[in-house]
Amino acid sequence: MVVGSLTVASVAFSSLAVASVVLGGCASTPEGPAASAITPIKAERRADGTIVDDHSLCDFKDRKDVELSETAGSGSMQPNVRRVYKVFGIGADRRKILVCREVDTNLDGIKDTVRLFTDEGQSKEERADTNFDGKIDTWNVFARGRLAEVRLDHNYDGKEDETKVYIEGKLSRVKRDTNSDGKPDTWEMYRNGRIERMGVDIDFDTRVDRWDQDTEWRRKFEEKERRKEKEAADKARDAAEKLGKETEGDASTDDAAKGDAAKRGAAKGDAAKGDADDTGGE
Repeated sequence: MVVGSLTVASVAFSSLAVASVVLGGCASTPEGPAASAITPIKAERRADGTIVDDHSLCDFKDRKDVELSETAGSGSMQPNVRRVYKVFGIGADRRKILVCREVDTNLDGIKDTVRLFTDEGQSKEERADTNFDGKIDTWNVFARGRLAEVRLDHNYDGKEDETKVYIEGKLSRVKRDTNSDGKPDTWEMYRNGRIERMGVDIDFDTRVDRWDQDTEWRRKFEEKERRKEKEAADKARDAAEKLGKETEGDASTDDAAKGDAAKRGAAKGDAAKGDADDTGGE
């Protein structure tokens, strides 16, 4: 049941995407006791300042089929970027492919962002600890190298409470758990990356009690689609009319050519008859 018009501005968009993935939207402030009790973890260091355990997110320990690369990013005094390559073949056939990259984005000595790749080198998944408490709160899933799904834990209680689905790079739908009971209670549907309608579960029984729509935007969208259809029909009609005129013109040209040929034939006949008459006279 539609109870009114929903404008895009009335919907609170949120996104806690990591810096390497542009997801759009406005950042939201986490709420609840879990958010208020957040304590960033600290890296344990040796006497020389090196890290004892950087909480690696890549799978490489005790593996002989991988190679590591450690580099220091901008502003870092120590390596804060680790790349893990999977090694294939031996000798001249030996090759390696990047399968995992992890970064310490805030330079606290703890890895907080990781991206996983397929054996073909395409992005598969990215995970991030955006509040640096040692727990993953953002999951970005890729399909054929393109962003397909984003899952977020806004209140940092270890449970995802928002899921965004993307189709061909555009936001398609969103579901949210606003009361942290582990079940979605708000659903948003998008068309061409823009919100079209929103469903709300008022009594939290996992069923939509009310659908709100952006009626003004829908009206404009449908009007635009009608204009496109009319323009396509007009173009098809104009093309058909042009083809018909060209066909008629070709037919007229053929008729004229036939008429000219007939006249030339008649003229030749008359000339031949005149010659015959002249010969008979002699």
